[in-house]
Amino acid sequence: MQQMILELAPPPAATLDNFFPGHNGAAVAAIGAALRGAERLVYLWGEAGAGKTHLLQAFVYAARASGMRACYALPPQFDACLPVEALAADDLEQLDLESQLCAFDAFNALQALGGAIVAAGDRPPKDLPLREDLRTRIGAGVVLQLNPLTDEEKRAALLTYADSRGLKLGEDIIGYLLSRHARDMGNLVALIDALDRYSLQTQRAITLPLLREALRNSAKYP
Repeated sequence: MQQMILELAPPPAATLDNFFPGHNGAAVAAIGAALRGAERLVYLWGEAGAGKTHLLQAFVYAARASGMRACYALPPQFDACLPVEALAADDLEQLDLESQLCAFDAFNALQALGGAIVAAGDRPPKDLPLREDLRTRIGAGVVLQLNPLTDEEKRAALLTYADSRGLKLGEDIIGYLLSRHARDMGNLVALIDALDRYSLQTQRAITLPLLREALRNSAKYP
């Protein structure tokens, strides 16, 4: 049973509240504007782990909570999402030619209905390997680069998250997680949640030895 604890600890649902913005406050504000109908197309770009997918999923979560029909989609599923009022389109750099046609039609249809699109890719619009008309359409919206959190920002974010759960984590535990394991925030948050459950199951305080033991007992984190 212990061996499965960390494997059964997916990251919590992505929301705007549990996104740690760091220097990316403008992206959160742009998504808020899209949810209010003040922006029709927001494009976020940046390296893996910068938080693009989290923000797209958070956009959909918030849109649904406000009563809108919303969908998160990866290529080539964009047209399958319609009709919706809010579309999150991820990994645009992976669109093949057929998917580009579908995406262009989906974007046009959604905007004609007054809907909002938040899209993401790994590079600026001008560098995307896409049709010129689709690149132009994406570039015409709000375009923002996401910057990964620094180690100090991650440390502060994890301590804040742990405190929100009533956990007091030592600096040694945070440092160990940052130096030894998956460094994207989703996985780091999932590890803290799993460590909390492991502590409750074993009825032991959260310490660095307990963390090491929990990780050894997990096939996912050898």
